[in-house]
Amino acid sequence: MATIGTSGIDVSRLCLGANVFGWTADRDTSFAVLDAFVGAGGNFVDTADSYMWRIPGNSGGESETIIGEWFAAHGRRDDVVLATKVSSLPARKGLAAANIAAACDDSLRRLQTDHIDLYYAHYDDQSVAQEEYLDAFDSLVRAGKVRAIAASNFTAERLRSALEISRRDGLAEFVALQPHYNLVERSEFETALLPVLESEGLSCMPYYGLAKGFLTGKYRDGGAAVDSPRAEGALAYLDDRGRAVLAVLDEIAAGHEVPVAAVALAWLAAQPTVVAPIASARTTEQLAELLPVLDLKLTDDEVRLLTHVSG
Repeated sequence: MATIGTSGIDVSRLCLGANVFGWTADRDTSFAVLDAFVGAGGNFVDTADSYMWRIPGNSGGESETIIGEWFAAHGRRDDVVLATKVSSLPARKGLAAANIAAACDDSLRRLQTDHIDLYYAHYDDQSVAQEEYLDAFDSLVRAGKVRAIAASNFTAERLRSALEISRRDGLAEFVALQPHYNLVERSEFETALLPVLESEGLSCMPYYGLAKGFLTGKYRDGGAAVDSPRAEGALAYLDDRGRAVLAVLDEIAAGHEVPVAAVALAWLAAQPTVVAPIASARTTEQLAELLPVLDLKLTDDEVRLLTHVSG
């Protein structure tokens, strides 16, 4: 277990991304994935009110609804650190104070719980003064509806200014950032965002930890077609650098007798400020490829080699 920033909230080394619930994983399959994840010792689940409104027949909130139904059916709320987000659902767009309050109540209803452990601003909203939305988040914390707040997809400049405002005004502060970061997409986070997180004591929970599935090792030259809506995006990484990364991942995975995906996530988990990389699984079989990261620790040489070959 590791602690998220200054929140006092302890989480497992893997965060289960629930974006596939209500999309490529139906209710029963999502229940099975949640059962297996918690049964293996995982406790951190990440969703958003907007998952997955873009899918035909959906309107948003499907992932939260499934998780809420799982809580109701199994009574496992206290076994899960639950993260969700506000600002990108079309019906609850942006970070105006009234919208945050309403969106939070909507999420609590769908999730069938009285509190959210970690509530993210899914995207920054520069049409709203930061003072306004930080005050709104603070009100949720004071009301007991939210335990801690965090930012997702923020620039370094906006993240730093949000922290300065919260400290100046005595408001709840962001304790973590959820950025786009993985073994083959490093530069933006490491050059701009990492210094802010290190200096301010924030934790990192990177999304796209497996680069749309590329870092599972399933996408190879001449390999069988992969049945995934992200296949085209994953194949974009299959260049000379991507092939070199896969070769090293294969070698390390063989040495530890674990799947390639677990090694890629373990590299992320070993990076400064990273508390729990986020990865999703649309079946229990896919989840099994991720679970070893809960205990897998790479050697310093293995981390350095992966850092070098992916640089």
